[in-house]
Amino acid sequence: MKLISTAGVLSGTLKVTFAACVLAVCIPASAQFFQDNPDWKESDAPPPPAFDVSKLLPFEVVANPGMAYGVDPASISVSKSDSVVRYVVVATSKSGVRNVMYEALHCATGEVKTYARYLPPGEWQTVSKPQWRSVFESVPSRHSLAFAKAAACDAKAPTGSVREMVEKLKNTGRYLDQ
Repeated sequence: MKLISTAGVLSGTLKVTFAACVLAVCIPASAQFFQDNPDWKESDAPPPPAFDVSKLLPFEVVANPGMAYGVDPASISVSKSDSVVRYVVVATSKSGVRNVMYEALHCATGEVKTYARYLPPGEWQTVSKPQWRSVFESVPSRHSLAFAKAAACDAKAPTGSVREMVEKLKNTGRYLDQ
């Protein structure tokens, strides 16, 4: 009987010790994940990808109800080296005029960058000196904030995969937290 009692105490001690070890390892790792990385460097952006307006996945931009916004799912990519989400977004006015942009989101800092704009007669014009700007402070960035919330970012990190981003866009409004 004493042996069982000692084993029970030992078992409980091992559980507490194990839990403490797990917390000691996990907490610093998660804390580092959400901190800004002072050594972060953006990788070179690939050239603007092809896009297909017939395959756009729409998302709502409350701040600009006069425009319809969509992302071509085939254009979405996530760079493993810098965690930047790159995509082609199309903004269409009620009269049918389109603005097409090749952009990037850096979820960790809440910033967006426009690399290029698609201009008639059908070619990309690169932005001469693209700059990161906050998705929270600039009216022209409201669609980027909406896309980040709808699909691209999960807190300060890109959503798990491009496939998950596409599923979120396809199922917009099906979740209670959106």
